[in-house]
Amino acid sequence: MRDATPTFSLHPVPGTGTGTGCEAPFDSPPTFRLRRITPPPGTVAPPTGVFGPPPDMDARPHPAERDTATGPTPAPDLAAALDADPDPRPTPPRGFDAVAEAVLGDEPAAPAGSPLADPMERINDAVRKGRIDTAARLADETLEHASATLGSEHPEVLRLRELTAYIAYLAGEPVRAFRLSLDLAVVCRRAGDAEAAYGNVRSAATAWRGVRDPLLGLELGRDLVALWTELAAEGGPAADEEEELDSAHARMDRLTARARGLRG
Repeated sequence: MRDATPTFSLHPVPGTGTGTGCEAPFDSPPTFRLRRITPPPGTVAPPTGVFGPPPDMDARPHPAERDTATGPTPAPDLAAALDADPDPRPTPPRGFDAVAEAVLGDEPAAPAGSPLADPMERINDAVRKGRIDTAARLADETLEHASATLGSEHPEVLRLRELTAYIAYLAGEPVRAFRLSLDLAVVCRRAGDAEAAYGNVRSAATAWRGVRDPLLGLELGRDLVALWTELAAEGGPAADEEEELDSAHARMDRLTARARGLRG
C-alpha cells in the first residue's frame, strides 16, 4: 500500500554470534557502541567512594558538643562542698592583725560616753595618718592616766594596752611590744579569757620575730613558748593552731644555733 511504512534491510554486525562461528540470525536486534553521557549542568551526581564504619552511639561527645547539646555544666552543690570541708569556719584575725582592723574599721574606738573615747580616737587617727611618734606619745599619756583612774585591768584599759603594744611594734620597738603583749596574755588568762590570752600571745610572737639579737631572742622566746605551751595544753584556740607553736619552736632552734656560733 502507498501509505505503508517503508522497510529497510538490517545487516548483522560481525562478531555478535553465539560463539559457534555462525552469524546471528537476521532478526537479532542491532548492537551499538555505548558512550559515557555527561549530565547537564545543575544535575546532582550520586555519591561515590568508600564510606567508613557507622558512628559509636555510646561514645562521649566532645566538650564543646556536649555544652552545645546539653547546656552549661550545673554548678556543684554548695551543701556538698561544705560537708566535704571538715572545718569550714574562717580563722578570725588575732594579735596585731585584730588591733589593726579595729584601728582602720568604722567601729568607735571606745563605747559612747567612755572617758577614753576621745583620746583613743585621736590615737587611731594618728596611726591612720602614719604619725606613729604622735600616736605613741598619746598612747603612753592616755594609758598612764587611764590606769590610775580606771585600774590597769579595766576592759577598756586592756584594749588601750593592746593598742599601745601595737604602736610600739610600728615604732620599731619590738622588745617593748613583746613585753606589753605577754603581760596582757597573762592577765587575760588569769581572767579566764582564752581567746584574748591567745591573741596577745600571737602579738608577742609577732614582736619577738622582730628581735634580731639571738641571745635576747632566746631569753624572750623561753617565756613566750612556756606560756604558749600552757595555753595549748588547756585547749581552746591555742590548741587548734598547734602549727603556730611548732613554728615558734623552730625559731628557738635557729636562735640556739646562732647563739652557739657567736660563742664559738
